[in-house]
Amino acid sequence: MYFTEAELRELWQNGRGELPSFPAGSRFSPSAHDFIKSHGLVIRFDLPLTSDFPLPTSRLSPPPWDRPGSFPVVLTGPVPVCAVCGSPLPHKPDHMTQIDPGHFAPKTSPRLRFRGQMDSLHATFLIAIAHARRFQLPDLAAHLATLAAYCREITSGEYHDRPAAPLQLAGLSEDQIHEISHWPDKHLGLAHIVPGPDDHEILLWLNWVRTQTREAELDALTAFSGLEPGGPSTRPDLSHALNRLSSAVYYLELLFKAGKLAWKLPG
Repeated sequence: MYFTEAELRELWQNGRGELPSFPAGSRFSPSAHDFIKSHGLVIRFDLPLTSDFPLPTSRLSPPPWDRPGSFPVVLTGPVPVCAVCGSPLPHKPDHMTQIDPGHFAPKTSPRLRFRGQMDSLHATFLIAIAHARRFQLPDLAAHLATLAAYCREITSGEYHDRPAAPLQLAGLSEDQIHEISHWPDKHLGLAHIVPGPDDHEILLWLNWVRTQTREAELDALTAFSGLEPGGPSTRPDLSHALNRLSSAVYYLELLFKAGKLAWKLPG
């Protein structure tokens, strides 16, 4: 790959960003070399993994839930009834919404608060995807798109009262991702990271997505804790799915920090 001074400036962000690890064999224009020398920049190239687990790839067959989003509400079948009084409701009242295919519930329902948090989380993933594309990180964008699809899978499982499917990310199982996220030094040759103000904007976006995923996990525990606050969850699959989703986002943070996600420029 061939990098120009302008491309390095975009990546470096006038000192606010951190140059990535470039693909092996990358070349730089003469002005890019001058830019590197004048700013004392350190150029790193991709390093081999030390893990037995493969790197994720966007070229593998996706799981069944990794597909474009569709409108989730069922508009056919019997008229939904009020979840409070049991009366049929042919028209949705403004203060209620469809909590499952057969019921309307008040919008103050903890389940609907959780669903709103999932909607916000999904939107946050989409923003992160846009930033990954802006920084010419198509593999990262593809992995984030898979995780956004998993947000929709969790919401679908909640709406239809079925277990959420296990998370997969480009050939890695949720157990493998969980293992790597707990032992990054073993699998990636990198210690656990704590993002700071000098880190690249992409890493900060990934960290924000991770924190919002953990918030959604807490909302899942609250919404389905039964009659006793803090009691056992009636939908442990949802909080488990979100816990593994946050592990997957942290895994992408680690890959980015370790320079394992290639920067690919147009042309």
